[in-house]
Amino acid sequence: MRKEVKIGLTGVIALVILFFGIKFLKGISLFSAQDTYYIKFSNAKGLSKSATVYADGYNVGIVSDITYEKPQEVIVSIQVDPQLRIPKGSSAKLDEGMLGGCTLNMLLATNLTEAFQPGDTIMGSDASGLMGKAEQMMPQVELVVSRVDTLIASLNRLASDTNLVIILKNAELLTENLNRSTKELNRLLAKDVPQMTSTFTQVGQNAITMTDKLNQINLQATMDSVNTTLASIHHMMNQIQNPEGSLGMLMKDPGLYNNLNHTVQSADSLVNDLKSHPKRYVHFSVFNRKEK
Repeated sequence: MRKEVKIGLTGVIALVILFFGIKFLKGISLFSAQDTYYIKFSNAKGLSKSATVYADGYNVGIVSDITYEKPQEVIVSIQVDPQLRIPKGSSAKLDEGMLGGCTLNMLLATNLTEAFQPGDTIMGSDASGLMGKAEQMMPQVELVVSRVDTLIASLNRLASDTNLVIILKNAELLTENLNRSTKELNRLLAKDVPQMTSTFTQVGQNAITMTDKLNQINLQATMDSVNTTLASIHHMMNQIQNPEGSLGMLMKDPGLYNNLNHTVQSADSLVNDLKSHPKRYVHFSVFNRKEK
C-alpha cells in the first residue's frame, strides 16, 4: 500500500473518531435512536445548539436545532432518551446563567395518564433566571443606592458642622455628671439607706411593742372606772344644784353668805388692829402675869 493511501486512511479514521467523539462529548447517543420534541419560545435568550437539556436537574438530552420562525416565536428541537416519558401539562423554561449562556430545563408535570408523543410541540416559558431577577431588582437597588448617597451626604454635613464638637463635649460632660451621680447614689445606697432601714425597723419594732402593751391593757376595766368617776361627779353636781340639800342651801342662802362675809370682814379688822396696836394685846396677856 502506498504511503499516500495510508496517510489518507489515517486522516479519514481520525475525522470519524473526532466526529463521533464530539457527538459523545455533547451527550448524543451514537448507537441508539433519540426521540425529538419541539419547544416554542418567544426568545431563545442565547440558547445554543448542543446545549444540555435537564429534567429536574438530570441530563436527559441535548438541543439539536434552533429555528427562528417569526417574530416572538422560536422553535427549539430537543433530542431525549426514548425511555423519558414527558407527561402532558409539562413545560420548559430558559434560565440565564450569571456568567452568560442559557440552560433549558424541563418542568415535568405529575400527570401519569397522558404523555407527549415524539414530534409534539411543548410550550416554553421565558423564565428570566438569575440575571433576569437581578435586572428586576435594579430599580430597587438604585433606590437603595440613592438613599445611601443621601445618608452619606447628611453624615458629611453633620461631620463638617462646627456645633458637632460642642455637642460631643456636652455629651462628655453629661456622661461625667451621670458617672458622678451614679457614684453618689451607690454611696448613698451603701451607707445611708441601711441606717435608714435600721431606723425604720426600730420604729416599727417600737410600734409593735406599743401595740402589744395597748393590747395588754384592760380597756373595759378602765372604761368602767371612768364611768364610775363620771357618775360620782354627776351625783355631786346634782347635790350642789338641789336647793333642799346641805350644799344647795349653803350655795343658795343669802343670809348665810352675808354672815360669812361679815365674819370674814370682822376677822380682817381684828388682824389689822392686831398689826397696828400689838402692845394693847401683849400688855394684858403677858407682862401682867409676870408682876403677879
